[in-house]
Amino acid sequence: MNLQLVFIAALSAVLCVSRAQHDVSICTAANAQSCGECIQVSETCGWCSDEKFLQVGESKSARCDDLKSLKERKCDEVKIENPRGEVTILKNKPVTVRVGNVKPELNEITQIQPQKLSLKLRSGEPQTFKLKFKRAEDYPIDLYYLMDLSFSMKDDLENVKNLGTDLMKEMKKITSDFRIGFGSFVEKTVMPYISTTPAKLLNPCSGNQNCTSPFSYKNVLKLTKDGDEFNNLVSQQQISGNLDSPEGGFDAIMQVAVCEEQIGWRNVTRLLVFSTDAGFHFAGDGKLGGIVLPNDGKCHLENNFYTMSHYYDYPSIAHLVQKLGDHNIQTIFAVTEEFQPVYKELKNLIPKSAVGTLSSNSSNVIKLIIDAYNSLSSEVILENTKLPEGVFLSYKSFCKNNVVGTGDNGRKCSNISIGDEVEFEISVTSQKCPSNGKPETINIKLPGFSEFVEVVLNFICDCDCAAAGVPNSPECNKGSGTLECGACKCNEGQIGQFCECSQDEVQTNDMDANCRKDNGTDICSNN
Repeated sequence: MNLQLVFIAALSAVLCVSRAQHDVSICTAANAQSCGECIQVSETCGWCSDEKFLQVGESKSARCDDLKSLKERKCDEVKIENPRGEVTILKNKPVTVRVGNVKPELNEITQIQPQKLSLKLRSGEPQTFKLKFKRAEDYPIDLYYLMDLSFSMKDDLENVKNLGTDLMKEMKKITSDFRIGFGSFVEKTVMPYISTTPAKLLNPCSGNQNCTSPFSYKNVLKLTKDGDEFNNLVSQQQISGNLDSPEGGFDAIMQVAVCEEQIGWRNVTRLLVFSTDAGFHFAGDGKLGGIVLPNDGKCHLENNFYTMSHYYDYPSIAHLVQKLGDHNIQTIFAVTEEFQPVYKELKNLIPKSAVGTLSSNSSNVIKLIIDAYNSLSSEVILENTKLPEGVFLSYKSFCKNNVVGTGDNGRKCSNISIGDEVEFEISVTSQKCPSNGKPETINIKLPGFSEFVEVVLNFICDCDCAAAGVPNSPECNKGSGTLECGACKCNEGQIGQFCECSQDEVQTNDMDANCRKDNGTDICSNN
């Protein structure tokens, strides 16, 4: 009977030891040697800065534990270092609500709230804030019509000649502040894209057709409120010609995006209508003409003509995506039925773009533009700039009709009408303190809108008590370390709870021997 009791007692002891090993928290297991290291382990960890907290023989890493354990171990609550993150709103101008027929000035219109925040981030602890978007009424629109003027678009040019006043009339139903511009493109002016014989350079068309000299891109009309001026200048345009089927439209799109001053873009809704009946050349195709330099993404307009088409390659799709996004331009591809599949694939790669089917002679172009604009403006999508290493964002959307989105759907809301208001919940989490410990800034923006939210990230990399540390403290073996947060932070070359040992005098093997149980081979802990 006594043997049974001894066996049960021994088994209980083994189970208790096993349970104790499993109860070791993530905080104590981290072997944190300072308060700063401790709070980086987890948001649940705290550090006891009471100088008398440790028992004889305990390592200073025992100061780092979960909050409940520290209190159970009799650490005074005021001595527990547990810094928390926070959200501070720095700029919070309300979204614009139009009152009666009073139209606010452009610089007074606000569609995103708040505009600037500051976040204090502790590792593993998310900070959450809300972002409100309200689609403004009567918001100004700039529309630039970029047209393929190769010979196959001859019939289309005739129908576009009266586009200015007709489109103005329709757009006035949407906004009282509308401007329109016009540009045209053909192809790079080198072989094999065009014929470079003297006669063909003057008139690239065959037979009795009278065509203008080939060109890459021409900015015909800067954005204007005058629809009649649009009609007059477009009426003067002539068709040109080239040899191959794909056109040089990407060169033109790049210049329209980056030449803000020459085009006349304002910080309003920016629409680019790209009209063609053909495919497109892209990066790498320039090699056919001996052009190998990558497109530099800069403005090269002289007298409204693109002058570097013979020098730089076509831009890549990724390069166009970047520039169109940087300049908040929404693209509408107005293309014929034959090339719908190609441009629909392109649309999937370019955020805030749409594709419309252009009739064979462009007679439906106004309806196409209105439909595409309504489609683009009814959806809002959040994007953020590049995040610092170890920082993650999650989005949650609260859209019309009580629709809640998470994951990728948490970034967007659809079917938004003028005057509608939607809300997003954004959580920011840092998994570690950056190496330099300095603040970082990210922007959250809506493609197609010039407004954005500036978010300043401040990282909690150390405890407040660290600032009150006493260098060369007498408590640390007569000045061998800094007394910081209740513990000695040893000077270089010194080790031990009170920096009482010199690394030169103590061999690693000797120290490890003290941490082996029963003369075994395994180190019993990292403390």
